[in-house]
Amino acid sequence: MKIELKQIKIRDLVEGYSNDDETGRVVAFGGKLDIRPPYQREFIYKEKQRDAVIETVRQGFPLNVMYWAVREDGSFEVIDGQQRTISICQYVAGDFSYLFKHFHNLQKDEQEQILDYELMVYVCEGSDSEKLKWFETINIAGEKLTKQELRNAVYFGPWLADAKRYFSKNGCAAQKIGADYLDGAVNRQEYLETAIRWISRNSIDTYMASHQHDENANVLWLYFRSVIEWVESTFKPTKERKKIMKGVEWGPLYDKFKDEIYDFKMLDNEVARLIKDDDVTYKKGIYPYLLTHDERNLSIRAFTDNQKIKAYERQQGICPICKQHFEISQMEADHITPWCEGGPTIDTNCQMLCRDCNRRKGCK
Repeated sequence: MKIELKQIKIRDLVEGYSNDDETGRVVAFGGKLDIRPPYQREFIYKEKQRDAVIETVRQGFPLNVMYWAVREDGSFEVIDGQQRTISICQYVAGDFSYLFKHFHNLQKDEQEQILDYELMVYVCEGSDSEKLKWFETINIAGEKLTKQELRNAVYFGPWLADAKRYFSKNGCAAQKIGADYLDGAVNRQEYLETAIRWISRNSIDTYMASHQHDENANVLWLYFRSVIEWVESTFKPTKERKKIMKGVEWGPLYDKFKDEIYDFKMLDNEVARLIKDDDVTYKKGIYPYLLTHDERNLSIRAFTDNQKIKAYERQQGICPICKQHFEISQMEADHITPWCEGGPTIDTNCQMLCRDCNRRKGCK
């Protein structure tokens, strides 16, 4: 391993800066610096962070040291410092203004001061595995990579490059059709992670490894699109209803129920009823419940300790099914009229059953 500290002027850094939205390739330093090698995340700096970089440069204060790796052909790739590097390049290229001025609006001496600013860069030479190890180690102290960003570093190749085109940038195809149904930030690879988790049935690493060298990610994209189209055609959700559909694990539901035929009007009425039901404490579980009929999706409101005590005293500690006496700690609260049959979680619908009887009742 060889590491050398160099001082790189901004004027040299920004020479040949290019950001290709189609390929995702970002280069600078006369085309010799790959700012976004496969293991790097998308640009995630917010305006405040980006502006802080420019203010640091304008004031002549030192930025944190950056790390580049030397490739076999003599070019470089950024190991650490991508966000700062892109912020600087975008500013000089005129992509955004700072303090209401673009770079080209500055006085000549102000421009020269920025262009002459020297960045401290450690240039490292080593194997691919060493570079990746440095990357992981360096980023421990910074904004940690997500699990999917780390996977992208391991399984990069033509398949991943194509998948990122669909799933990894603000305004990408997956965000356009799936934003109402998925949680997470698209530029932190959370849409991509969700899509792979769905199609692989939670075997993300295995799926990425087996498809790493595929020419494209068409299968993943078509699957994801099919899931979203199925959700919309099955439930025809309104804007308000979509608020409780966001973050549902739609992929597994699609796999299991996509061939079923549902009465839309019946589903719509059930959704409306369950939304109004105060006993349903987890509204996001309404849609999985309608398909699976598993009440655990709804987190039905439990009886309070006070309700349990009242029922226990009323029964004098006797289980109404087996007629045996139990301590209250040995009993569990139960809906006399099951919730699924319209039984509410109120005092008069509460009974205490021994654990065995409650389990047997629950299995019927």
